[in-house]
Amino acid sequence: MPKSLLPFIVWLLFVAPIHAQDEKPLRVGVAGLVHGHVGNILGHMDRKDIQIVGIFEPDAEVVKAAEGRFHFDPAIVKPDIEAMLDAAKPEAVVVFTSIAGHIDVIRACAKRGIHVMVEKPLALNAAEAREVEQLAAKYKIHVLTNYETTWYPTTQEIQRKVAKGDLGEIRKMVAGDGHAGPKEIGCGPEFLKWLTDPARNGGGAIIDFGCYGANLMSWLMRGALPRSVFAVTQKFKTDPLYARVDDEATIVLAYDKAQGIIQASWNWPYNRKDLAVYGTGGTAIADDRTHLRLRPALNAPEQAVELPLAEAPFDNEFTYFAAVVRGKVDPAGSLSSLPINVATMEILDAARKSSAEGKAVTLGD
Repeated sequence: MPKSLLPFIVWLLFVAPIHAQDEKPLRVGVAGLVHGHVGNILGHMDRKDIQIVGIFEPDAEVVKAAEGRFHFDPAIVKPDIEAMLDAAKPEAVVVFTSIAGHIDVIRACAKRGIHVMVEKPLALNAAEAREVEQLAAKYKIHVLTNYETTWYPTTQEIQRKVAKGDLGEIRKMVAGDGHAGPKEIGCGPEFLKWLTDPARNGGGAIIDFGCYGANLMSWLMRGALPRSVFAVTQKFKTDPLYARVDDEATIVLAYDKAQGIIQASWNWPYNRKDLAVYGTGGTAIADDRTHLRLRPALNAPEQAVELPLAEAPFDNEFTYFAAVVRGKVDPAGSLSSLPINVATMEILDAARKSSAEGKAVTLGD
């Protein structure tokens, strides 16, 4: 055998099997089919990094409709979460139930050592969020919360600039999130049913879109809670579908040296997810996913930047989740992390209370 082939043979025998093992797809279970975003994973069943091995959904009509749309094998569907977990034995579970359904799925997964990612927000309330944190610590699992804005290149660039100190000390943050309304943008009936039910969604726009700003501001403040939260909610829509929930919300967060303003609405004339961060050293305004405006302090001209899409594993929630489960990425301190999302729920709880009582609610020490 030529000596030049020896390193290649060694690679084949030892290194190649390790790489092949790393490339095995993550075994994933899908819990719930009633969230409109479930199509983000079921619509891409051919992806190589994730293998869907089980689905939990108790509503047979919802299962039938989803099966016709996504063409999955009905044999992998179970009407009970524990039965699905025991039959499919997933390494990780992605959750597309109502917000109220998150806690039961996480409880079932935690005691089996199964990692979980839920759609925003983390839980129905702060008490459940704190329980999730305890379960994750006890059973040593990851529990992530997915927000669309986490994967925006503009969000990630603002994160980098804040971490580097380019904006100085943050003084004001303004987040605008929402759309014309769930019905108006065409959400499906199974989605609308719980989005407009305060027992399952926790509220209306204040939760559905207030959570975005609360998540971003909690990260920008490194997990610190605001001193106080003041919120105003209103109902502008006359459609009986929205009778039990707010459709307009404004939340003001007062920190020791900064202020956050969260504008959440189901009444915008267009879809909106933007963030402005004003610091002592400059300003960064994310108009959307890729368009960022930057301005240093004083009277320097504004610079408009169009950013390229992020690279894996920071380009989408599923690639990121797989990287976390495989130990390739540490989610500590990220927008998806548990401490940041527990703080998010503390803010949302206080906002609901403030709106109900008509006064500011004090948090922290």
